[in-house]
Amino acid sequence: MGYIDSQILAGEYVNGTRLPAERDLAIHLGVSRGAVREAIRVLQAQGILVSGAGRGNGTRVQATSTNAMGRILRLQLALDIVSFADLTETRVALERAACAAAARRREPEPLDRARELQQRMRTALDPNPFNELDTQFHVALAEAGDNRLMSDITVAIRRAVQDPISIAEHALVSWPTVRQTLIDQHDAMLTAICEGDIERAARLTEEHIRHAYRILLD
Repeated sequence: MGYIDSQILAGEYVNGTRLPAERDLAIHLGVSRGAVREAIRVLQAQGILVSGAGRGNGTRVQATSTNAMGRILRLQLALDIVSFADLTETRVALERAACAAAARRREPEPLDRARELQQRMRTALDPNPFNELDTQFHVALAEAGDNRLMSDITVAIRRAVQDPISIAEHALVSWPTVRQTLIDQHDAMLTAICEGDIERAARLTEEHIRHAYRILLD
């Protein structure tokens, strides 16, 4: 894995580069084919490599968006390496910046998607579909600022806390009221972004995240 990393960092392997066969890599590096195969699996899980069956396919460098960060954060949360409070503070800083950027740039396609997701949330009464739509809504807002890294990290943090949030939502006697409050807050955030009000978009986003944390996870 270190060899492939070094080749990517040196510019020798770029997106689309086909790797040598496992046998040739093993000979070149002086390791077993099993070690090469395991390294390839790890990089596939990280979204760096893809493999295709059949002649002419093989393994190629093809960096793609991945949920690897989300998996890592979920494990760190389960092992108490990070806390909900840590993730919340990180999310506040990240999504304040993301929604400020969205208000500045207002990329039309993600904002159209955010509007459509908000409409679907109005009819999603069960916490599970609502939670998934909520995640997609926040990702769309991040993408409206045209920053891929912000949207990827937003997804990672949301996926890390998705199960605990779902459990908390199901346990709420006041879920219908909480659900409506979240929808109203989303409306306000989206309006501020569409109006290009950078400061209000950032402020409403932070208030929304902290309110949800207090209700669901504190």
